[in-house]
Amino acid sequence: MRRLERLLGLDTPIVLGPFGGLSSVALTAAVSEGGGLGSFGLYGYTPARIHDAVTALRAATSGRIAVNLWWPRGDEATPDEVDIAPFLRAADPLFAAAGVVAPEPPAAFLPALSDQLDAVFDSRPDALSVVFGVPDADTLARAKALGIHVIGTATSVAEAVALEAAGVDAVVATGAEAGGHRVSFLRDAGHSLVGTFALVPQVVDAVGIPVIAAGGIADRRGVAAAFALGAPGVQVGTAFLRTRQSAATEGHREAIAAAADTDTVLTRALSGRLARGIPNRAMRELEASGMIAPFPAQNWLTGVFRAAAGAAGDADLVSLWAGQAAGLARLDDAAEVLAELRAGVPADPARAV
Repeated sequence: MRRLERLLGLDTPIVLGPFGGLSSVALTAAVSEGGGLGSFGLYGYTPARIHDAVTALRAATSGRIAVNLWWPRGDEATPDEVDIAPFLRAADPLFAAAGVVAPEPPAAFLPALSDQLDAVFDSRPDALSVVFGVPDADTLARAKALGIHVIGTATSVAEAVALEAAGVDAVVATGAEAGGHRVSFLRDAGHSLVGTFALVPQVVDAVGIPVIAAGGIADRRGVAAAFALGAPGVQVGTAFLRTRQSAATEGHREAIAAAADTDTVLTRALSGRLARGIPNRAMRELEASGMIAPFPAQNWLTGVFRAAAGAAGDADLVSLWAGQAAGLARLDDAAEVLAELRAGVPADPARAV
């Protein structure tokens, strides 16, 4: 058995990318039931929602599950540190288009990480993955005591080395091709845009823990390439996001299906942090305004009209996260995507007769 399967107890070394805000029990369970590691993003989740999510996942699958948390970088704005009024005014046309009124600022933009961690450890998933930072020693010790594997995420060799030094069990090396947020933490994300083919082999050479390749992988060819670069596993997001089991809106899935290789861009407009997605009205108008609040204020602000637009099926006012390989995301069923990806995994010599 290969290293990643042995470490995480998997039948196949394929990890579902954790979608902050777009995770669904159905998709996570489908990947887990297929022998991979189904992941569920907990961005913004209260402890009660975390308990409910893990309970629902356990009821839906007997396979291995991972949950994902955003680690604080230290630059997160709080409601008393930012005057949100001018940013709300700049977004007035988008609130109006979504049919909602700009809200009053909340007491906090995000739940406390300590409370989220307590809920995760109480819920006992099989793995905890983190983005935007290095877990502290106490978190790693608590996870180890409970038998929960910790997976870090790196956009550079230096970040991967820092994660290994801290004691994580595996690291996702995510190239600039990947959809969604660029999860850099040692340098600004705009200066950490290393492509998957350049990043993965250098990370493999620099660390001794299993490396999971991510970014631009959507079919068997990408999986085979990742293994050729030395990664014993892959993480895939956009190809699964297009499937009907994901929580993406129908318009979002259609945008992924129609995307060409040059149709994604990097933007800070929707959340205040750099992320890759398909341009739409919301992205264009916010960028044109020049009024983008710091994270997580901007993410909270846009989240109000994005939620209303998503419920109404308006793809012009949501975050259309997608990676550069969106044009390769041709299947709409999670089991079919998993089968396609599995076809690129090389035979395991340890299983040969």
